[in-house]
Amino acid sequence: MKYILLITFCLSGQQGLTENKKTKMEINTIGDEAAALATVRQLAQLMIARDIISMNLILDQHYKLTHMTGYVQSKSEWFLEVHKESMKYYSAQEVDHNVKLNGKQADVIIRNRVDARIWGSRNTWNLQQKLKLEKRHGKWIILQSVASTF
Repeated sequence: MKYILLITFCLSGQQGLTENKKTKMEINTIGDEAAALATVRQLAQLMIARDIISMNLILDQHYKLTHMTGYVQSKSEWFLEVHKESMKYYSAQEVDHNVKLNGKQADVIIRNRVDARIWGSRNTWNLQQKLKLEKRHGKWIILQSVASTF
């Protein structure tokens, strides 16, 4: 009888440890989802501020932006357009978002109403961006973005 109680006690303690680990993993996942989304939101604010230096810190060295026209633009070319204001962003109002994690990778889909002047044409676009991110040294870095309308 003594052994049955001991085994029962040990098993119930193991279950509690497993549940604690699961809870910590769920908290980490929620934290990573929020951090990845925060990075994407930060990019929108930095675009509006024309803060290319800070944008560079959250974009991968080989970042590519695919515009809704299908035009693929390198980071350096895009930065030049933002700097000379041939691509000027005035505001971005978030409508919806979705974040999917896979280890140190994240896929974020975000929908914004973006007021911008692109190559001389100003409009408010319903812009959807599909972004791929990677977690490096505890920080989310944006690898690429594909824009379309919604």
